[in-house]
Amino acid sequence: MDVLNQYQIAHKISRLAYEILENNSDADSIVIAGINNNGYRFAELLYQKLKTVSDKEFILSQIKLNPAKPLENPIEINLSQRALENNCIIIVDDVANTGRTLFYAFKVFMDILIKKVEVAVLVDRKHKLFPIKVDYVGLSLATTMQENIKAHLKDPDSMSVTLN
Repeated sequence: MDVLNQYQIAHKISRLAYEILENNSDADSIVIAGINNNGYRFAELLYQKLKTVSDKEFILSQIKLNPAKPLENPIEINLSQRALENNCIIIVDDVANTGRTLFYAFKVFMDILIKKVEVAVLVDRKHKLFPIKVDYVGLSLATTMQENIKAHLKDPDSMSVTLN
């Protein structure tokens, strides 16, 4: 079942971009850090929108981690520590379920003095097992644990979010 179509996703991205700007009006620059593949794709879409509506400096980055076994491999970000210092960071993922992936994504920022960290997701599910607060939400859904949410974001002409 389709939950969001490409037009609704575009609208959510636009709204989230304005919310991010409004809540970070005092920031000189903002790092948009997407988690893995789909989180990074959603981060790219947010980054593109932010660049069209503001002259502020935005830095796009990717956080790489293994969600199933987050401690087996190093959690990495493709920016230097210096590029992250004293910046506002927005950690971006497509779907927030238990909060586990987002929780471990914070690890790359633990040894860096940053200004602030916030979280943006396209879809937030209400199954948090970790102490994660999502600051920017495209759509909040109450689902069963057996249902799966899938965000299809690769092709801009056929983006969708489905519930199975």
